[in-house]
Order: sequence, then structure tokens, then C-alpha cells
Amino acid sequence: MSFPLEAKLNTHAPRPAARALVVRDGKLLAIHMRDERNGGDFYVLPGGGQRFGETLHETLRRECFEEFHTAIVIGELVYVREYIGKNHEFPEHFAGFHAVECVFRCELPKDALPVAGQTPDAKQVGPVWLPLAELEQYPLYPKAIRGALARGEDVETYLGDIN
Repeated sequence: MSFPLEAKLNTHAPRPAARALVVRDGKLLAIHMRDERNGGDFYVLPGGGQRFGETLHETLRRECFEEFHTAIVIGELVYVREYIGKNHEFPEHFAGFHAVECVFRCELPKDALPVAGQTPDAKQVGPVWLPLAELEQYPLYPKAIRGALARGEDVETYLGDIN
């Protein structure tokens, strides 16, 4: 079957993404973000959107290198989260956004020290280590993982549409 050249991608289609869950010495590696339009400072797991033709692992390696200039070792899939912007905070800015994030347990090489990467996203401040015991005090997204990670518990495999 062939498709006409005029065929366009649906701009409202879900955006696949891959993120890294990295824990070392009782701390979680996160990316510090700043967006004054949407509440100021917050934190997300490293990673980002999948490009056409990339596997999720390739996406994760590329995104982590862009964000904190370090290679990663990818482990098992920990959870899948959806984010449908119209259902959460700031729907006026994210109503047309729908992401499906696959989060993998990852490790950094032994002596690796994450630093701001050469091609971070516009709102990224840089990588930080957040103490697991204090995660619920940080605006880390998705919110639903804070408590479980702080207690050392597993996160459900499918979290659904959460922020």
C-alpha cells in the first residue's frame, strides 16, 4: 500500500518518549526545569521525545547525552505513563499535547558525573541529584512516583494519564 506525498502526520497524535530512572547513593537523577509561564521551577526524569526511526533505547541514549553529557546503561522497563495535557495543570498551554512515556531503570558508568549537556532543551537548567527521602518536597513530575520512590517501593507498571 502506498501513501500520497501530501499525507501529513496527525499533529495531535501521541508523542512517544523514553525516560531514565537513575538512583545512586540514595539520590534520584533529575533534570531541573524552569518555566515561568507554568509555575516556575520543577523536575523531570531525564529523557525525551522519540524521533522517527529510533528505538526507545536509542532515544534514551541520545536524550541523556544531550541533557547531561553522560552515557547510560539501560535496564528493564519500570513503568509507562501517559500525559494528556487537557486533563491537567495549565490546559490552556498543553491542550493539544499527549505523551506516552516509557521509563527504564538505568545506571551511569561508575565515575560519571552528569553535567549540563551541550544541547539541552530551552527550559532545562541542568541535572541535579534529589535525595530519595525528600522527594515529596520537590515538584517532581509525575507526582505519583514521588512517594513510592521515597519509600523504595516499586511503581505500578502502567500509571495511566497522570501528571
